[in-house]
Parts: sequence; C-alpha cells; structure tokens
Amino acid sequence: MTQAATKVLTAHVPLPLAEKVDQMAARLERSRGWIMKQALSAWIAQEEERDRLTQEALADVDAGLVVDHLAVQTWADSLGTDQPLPLPR
Repeated sequence: MTQAATKVLTAHVPLPLAEKVDQMAARLERSRGWIMKQALSAWIAQEEERDRLTQEALADVDAGLVVDHLAVQTWADSLGTDQPLPLPR
C-alpha cells in the first residue's frame, strides 16, 4: 500500500479548542493528527458543497429562474395564518 505524500500544517488554536481535540482523541483512541485531519476534511467538504450550491444558484439567477422578493415576503407573512398562501414559484 502506497502512502500519500503529506505536508505539515501548523495553526495556533485557543486552549479550550485544543483541549477538546485532545479529549476527542483520547475518547476515540486516535491521534491528535487524525482528529485534525478528520475535522479539516469535513470542513473542506462543507465549503466545497457551499461553493457548488452558490454556483448553482448563480446559474439559476443568470437563467432567470428566480422568485420575486415581494412574492416570497407575502408568502412568508401568510404562514401561520388561517389562509397560508401556496409556495411562490
């Protein structure tokens, strides 16, 4: 099995956060480095998904696939009333 090349990254973190990392590592019987890799991987995946969704939304705007703000506000204001409006399209 070939091991992927790695690079050491350093970061100053507040002591309470570092203590939580150490506690999690102990609880999971994993290294601090493993915990940090998991956390960083999850954060990067989240940010990549956020970027993908933003690009998708911008493409919808460019294509004119939008709902008027006033229509959304009117719909939102109707929620919780006796006669809520249908979702604007």
